[in-house]
Amino acid sequence: MGEYVIKLPDVGEGVAEAELVEWHVKIGDLVREDAVLAAVMTDKATVEIPSPVDGEILWLGAEIGDTVAIGSPIVRLKVAGEGNVKGGTAQAAPKAEAAPKPARVKTEPAPSAPKAAPKPAEPPAKVSIPAAAPKGTRPASVTGAPRTEGEKPLASPAVRLRAKEAGIDLRQVAGSGPAGRISHEDIDAFLARGPQLARAAGLVSKDGVEDIKVVGLRRKIAEKMSLAKSRIPHITYVEEIDVTALEELRATLNKEKRGAKGAEKPKLTLLPFLMRAMVKAIADQPNLNALFDDDAGVIHQHQGIHIGIAAQTPTGLVVPVVKHAEARDLWDCAAEVNRLAEAAKSGTASREELSGSTITITSLGAMGGVATTPVINYPEVAIVGVNKMMVRPVWDGTQFIPRKMMNLSSSFDHRVIDGWDAAVFVQRIKALLETPALIFVD
Repeated sequence: MGEYVIKLPDVGEGVAEAELVEWHVKIGDLVREDAVLAAVMTDKATVEIPSPVDGEILWLGAEIGDTVAIGSPIVRLKVAGEGNVKGGTAQAAPKAEAAPKPARVKTEPAPSAPKAAPKPAEPPAKVSIPAAAPKGTRPASVTGAPRTEGEKPLASPAVRLRAKEAGIDLRQVAGSGPAGRISHEDIDAFLARGPQLARAAGLVSKDGVEDIKVVGLRRKIAEKMSLAKSRIPHITYVEEIDVTALEELRATLNKEKRGAKGAEKPKLTLLPFLMRAMVKAIADQPNLNALFDDDAGVIHQHQGIHIGIAAQTPTGLVVPVVKHAEARDLWDCAAEVNRLAEAAKSGTASREELSGSTITITSLGAMGGVATTPVINYPEVAIVGVNKMMVRPVWDGTQFIPRKMMNLSSSFDHRVIDGWDAAVFVQRIKALLETPALIFVD
């Protein structure tokens, strides 16, 4: 018998290290060749590490959330034969290995780390109740006379401080002292009876804290949001849009199931119209379609309009990118949004499809709320947020009429985009969406 060391292979993309996000094995497990041992994450792609041999797991070289350098040992196995470790001991230096089997790139958002087991609750403090109460007082276990509504509970400063620290409302504590004065023994008795009172009311108190390590996609989202908020001074501009005419046009266009060549047309949502409106608005204000390298003090203004579409997946937020929206019509935009959204949710989106945006749209659909304050997708300089659509009464000069209204909540990097420019941009989009025929006019 011998030992076989598996090192973290080169997972491509020119990276020197990767984050361990999942173990599929534990010490003592028997594994077969090609069995998945672990998953690591680089940027937004998850890479599976398979075993090149049969064997028994002896040692795991990292914990979930650790950053591991390429070429570092991550697993030791006991194998039949000599293995690839001199002397057959775990302390021996590994030989140069045979070419490892390639890692499997899943490109899906990293799975959440296993939840840590709750810490055991500390045993309750012992309640000390004197065998006999001091003369002139009632025992602590005896409920005091009910306090009239609005009556201030009587207690010493020390008792009040203890109650405050314990989160106890003294109005709920029966005092056993003269005139219903509350003592430390009354606090002890109240704490001891708390779980019983809760159970009697059908409630159960819970103790303990669950520690969940922030790893994988969740950690990358946290890092990027922190970077955006710490570096970018946001300005958010909210405007309401009358989308009644747009919704009527959208419904009419969706009745045409097939195009001129007989191909089935994708269903149009609001997003393709918004994307085309943004393309037209950016033509007038190209400084909105830019990335700001604040370290170098350079604004990279792009000619191609690559619109990121923030999408929620089971493991977190990702931003698939519709490349060259300026060269796509409504239906092409719709088809690409549908394709990318499905790829993101199923975990098959490539790294190229999840990067390279120059401006972003974020939408919560029916849960979009009345207004939001979107966080800019760093290092971009603008993000357009779609809020939910609702029918509101609108005054037309003579009467209130029902109209389909929707708010756009858009944020801008105030170091690059002045408030006036932000307003001009949003008002241009508003004009295009409220008169949607203009979207088709060059």
